[in-house]
This record gives sequence, structure tokens and C-alpha cells, in this order.
Amino acid sequence: MAGLTDNAMRLVLLGPPGAGKGTQAEAIVGERGIPHISTGEILREAVANGTEVGLKAKSYMDAGDLVPDDVVVAIVAERLRAPDCSNGWLLDGFPRNLVQAEALGKATAEMGTPISMVLYLNIAPETAVERISGRRLCADCGAGFHVSFMPPKAEGVCDKCGGKLYQRDDDSEETVRARLATYDEQTVELIEHYRSAGLLVEIRGDENPENVAEQVLEAVRGIRC
Repeated sequence: MAGLTDNAMRLVLLGPPGAGKGTQAEAIVGERGIPHISTGEILREAVANGTEVGLKAKSYMDAGDLVPDDVVVAIVAERLRAPDCSNGWLLDGFPRNLVQAEALGKATAEMGTPISMVLYLNIAPETAVERISGRRLCADCGAGFHVSFMPPKAEGVCDKCGGKLYQRDDDSEETVRARLATYDEQTVELIEHYRSAGLLVEIRGDENPENVAEQVLEAVRGIRC
């Protein structure tokens, strides 16, 4: 990719709910050995560690407000400066909108660490609904099942402990469709932004995870660092 002057690999992984970002992130990190960075985790860490931007974020969180984009980007940039990111990183699910993307691009350019590639796992809405709404969890031991892909031996009963299975409120079909609509609204401009920049690689995530992983890793291996 144009603009890289070192051997580091810096990746952004995007995709709607149910696209399998976590599974594919594991495949990339396993092969490349770069840190997997989730904005939710680093936001909590920054707050817990009492960093300057962490305290700023905490003030909004304590007030019940959303953390502004510039504060989130500052926390991400702070994490990307950590020693373990010297050979690259994988940002999972961030940025979420065009404002964050532009701010992240400016920050990484100033750090001399431009993004190598943006991997976009795109799936059909019905696939996302099926994947997410079919999830079931055990109320006792927390074991996970899926009504279609990994059903329990007895309907509604955990194979491991016999506990009752339930569906999280966030996994209901109505909620999933609302989340997908919000995602589409926020990311249309974002996807086009990265496509126009020549950074976007779109991969269909509807296939089984193994096939998707092969395509993801093939794309990553093709990066010219």
C-alpha cells in the first residue's frame, strides 16, 4: 500500500453486527502477531488507569453522555503509541463514522504510522439476523449455543449443566434489525471514504468462517509493507 515506509502492518477491521469480526481478528492476530485493539477495552483501560484522556472520557460517562469522537480518537491514538504496536496493530470495529475516520487518519499520519488496509466484512442483513437472533446462553454456566449452527441436544436445555437457555435482549430480531439500520446509517460515508482512498478490501462474510478466514489472510498477505 502506498505511503508505508516500514515493515509494520496496520489494519482496520470493519463490518456490521454478526459479520464475524472477532473470529477473523483472531485469525489475523494468530498469523501476524500484532495486538488486537478493541475500542471498548482500551476506553475502559484508559479510565481505569486515570490517563488524561481517560479522565476526560470518564467525565462524560459519569454524566451519562456519549464520549465525543475527538476523545475516543485521542484514546485510540494513545494506545497506538504503545511499544507493542511498533510492528503494527489491528483495530477492531473502529472508526465507526466518517468524523472518527478523518481524525484517526490525521493522528496516524502525524505519528508516521498510516493505515495499511481496511478490511470490510460485508454480510446480508438476513444473515446477520439469523446469526445473532439464534444465539442462546445458559443462565447457570454461561455456555453458548445457536438454534441453527450449534443447537443443544434438548431444546432450551444446556448440554453442559442442564440449565435453562435464554436469549439476550440485544439478540432479539427487532433489536438486531435496529442495530443494523444504525450501523448502515453511520458507515455509508465511512466505507466510501476508505474505498476512495484505495485502502478498502471488501470480503463477503456470509460464507463459513474458514472460507472467510482464507480470503482475509490472503488479502493481508498481499500487503506490500
